Amino acid sequence: MLVNKATLVGVFTNLKTTFNKAFDAAPVMWPKIAMLVPSTSQQNDYSWLSRFPKMRKWIGEKFIKSLSAQSYTISNDDWEATVEVDRNHIEDDILGIYGPMAQEAGFSAKQLPDEIVMDLVNGGFANLAYDGQFFYDTDHPVGDPAVSVSNKGTVQLKADTLANAQASIGAGRTAIRKFKDDEGRPLNLVPDTLLVPPALEDTANTLMTVDRLEDGKPNPYKGIMKVEVDGRLTSDTAWFLLVTSRPVKPFIYQERKKPVFVEQTESNNDDVFNKKKFKYGAEARAAGGYSFWQLAWASDGSA
Repeated sequence: MLVNKATLVGVFTNLKTTFNKAFDAAPVMWPKIAMLVPSTSQQNDYSWLSRFPKMRKWIGEKFIKSLSAQSYTISNDDWEATVEVDRNHIEDDILGIYGPMAQEAGFSAKQLPDEIVMDLVNGGFANLAYDGQFFYDTDHPVGDPAVSVSNKGTVQLKADTLANAQASIGAGRTAIRKFKDDEGRPLNLVPDTLLVPPALEDTANTLMTVDRLEDGKPNPYKGIMKVEVDGRLTSDTAWFLLVTSRPVKPFIYQERKKPVFVEQTESNNDDVFNKKKFKYGAEARAAGGYSFWQLAWASDGSA
């Protein structure tokens, strides 16, 4: 096959089509627990997270909620996945080997938000939220004067007895439902998602499906939440209760540039001249962060 501009355009058009088909077909889970926030600059400012919005009775002048002096910004990162195409393979018309690579690049590009969001879930025990505390922490300051509120536990997720179920999923669910705003008003949050690693999948499904627990006691947690299982959770013992039914979700996927297919079609490029290599792949600009910590409760399962 003659390697010229038209040939290269045709080759990369086919690879782009393969990439796009794989991209469109790839499954994603991040919209279940994170919200999309478009970005139009290098970073976004989320100072508004310092105030959980809630209507109040209007008496006299409006009560203005000022933003926190502590800034919480999320800066966009660059992402890429690049594959080299040997010029000899174009000349010899043996390009079939690059089809699976283009498919995998498309699949990976579609799952980039999943990777970003699951890194947030895993890192919440050590990454800071808008209030300067770890996202899952025992001493979030609420109100003035501030009182410490916890959205972190250490109990193992268990479904063997009613007592253990109440001490694990029951305690976390109760904690979320008791959260209040800075003015002491109940937020009335109800967790609807139980996120677990594969090691806890059976336990989570048992809690959400059986009529009676192993001790014969009625199961009060049957059907009250969706179970989500993700193999990218790095701890076999940590589990998470999330509020995902509100407009604001616990995690933020910030998108500056959607993943796009990019290719090199100039045969006079240095890489082609020196190495006989053309390049194609995916590029994106995006980042992730945390929204209201009140929308999540997590246990590391260490106790």
